[in-house]
Amino acid sequence: MNNRWKPSVTVAAVIEKVIDGVPRFLLVEEETRDGLKLNNPAGHLDPGESPVQACARETLEEAAWHFKPTAIVGVYLSRFERAVPGQDQPLDITYLRFAFCGELGEHVPGQALDEGIVRTVWLTADEIRASVPMHRSPLLLTCLEDYLAGKRYPLELVTTDASVHAPLGQPGAQ
Repeated sequence: MNNRWKPSVTVAAVIEKVIDGVPRFLLVEEETRDGLKLNNPAGHLDPGESPVQACARETLEEAAWHFKPTAIVGVYLSRFERAVPGQDQPLDITYLRFAFCGELGEHVPGQALDEGIVRTVWLTADEIRASVPMHRSPLLLTCLEDYLAGKRYPLELVTTDASVHAPLGQPGAQ
């Protein structure tokens, strides 16, 4: 059987803020099937949105902060296997992640966070490096290191065709 490979497209926000003179990065603590984990504000690309729109939406939903992506930090592929109860073969999952940095906007006090998100935390780069066993994805540290190395690419690197935003059956939709 020939199955078409379909990686899951995700977005992530690398957000830096100086707090008390110390650069810190916004992460979320979330409950996962593997316990409490740390991650960037991140999530899946939804139908009808661009990666930039998805990143702004996910940051608001997961961290209750408005965020405007201004640059791409990088585009990443990662793969892992997850055991499935009652099945011999593990689930083979690949993620294609678009990581963005940008401008942190206003915080929305009292906004409910996405299901599973316990809280937001502001950690230093060294605290993030020291917490690798708690990382939900190996890409958390990779994205941070790329950001700290100054990697920035223009948003125009990723083009979202108008057909993405058009309802199916309408002109412009495929």
